Amino acid sequence: MDIENGNKADSSNDIMSIAVFGAGGRVGRAAVAEAVARGHRVTAVVRDPAAYRDLEGEGVTLVRGDATDAVSVAALVAGHDAVVHAAARLDLPSEEYFTAAAKALVGGLAEAGVRRLLTLGIATTLETAPGVRLMDAPEFPAAWRAFAQGHVAEFELLSAEAGPELDWLMVVPPLDLNAEAERTGAYRTAVGTVVEGPGRIGHADLALALLDEIERPRHSRVQLAVSL
Repeated sequence: MDIENGNKADSSNDIMSIAVFGAGGRVGRAAVAEAVARGHRVTAVVRDPAAYRDLEGEGVTLVRGDATDAVSVAALVAGHDAVVHAAARLDLPSEEYFTAAAKALVGGLAEAGVRRLLTLGIATTLETAPGVRLMDAPEFPAAWRAFAQGHVAEFELLSAEAGPELDWLMVVPPLDLNAEAERTGAYRTAVGTVVEGPGRIGHADLALALLDEIERPRHSRVQLAVSL
């Protein structure tokens, strides 16, 4: 288990271009805010820009896009240094959406020549013991298991279909993800397993971890659990 101290907002000297799919959601908004605070340029991708005009501002370009459409993805991410996928579709079956998005992101990023992808996972897919995931518990609700399976399928697809040119990472927050929690500037990580401890994090600290992995990649092709 690693203990991380988050970067200060002005720690990176290189201005990067970052595309955030699902920028209108809570994690997406936090990622946009953290990237802008560090001086990066952000393309905030949403399905309906008219509903998210508040995202527009210095350093942020608001655009319409679809993470499940490889052609749309390629056009939007061309010229960017990294992509964050923080979108979800509750009107579609979980496995259908997350596998479609993974396929489109793999194909679109390859077409555009973008090498770094961070996608958001879910804590119930993490192991509590070797080979035992939270979602495997007999009492785990079936509806929750079905949603978690979408992220399992997404991870499996990325593992199988992403070529060596794509440096991807699934970042997984704990079950207690609090939009109102104050930023602490620190977090802990574990690869593939639940992080021991309180099992919570705020959106701001999760965004901190996302941007740290964009600026200075330390993990690749794994589930990276992040928690306080």
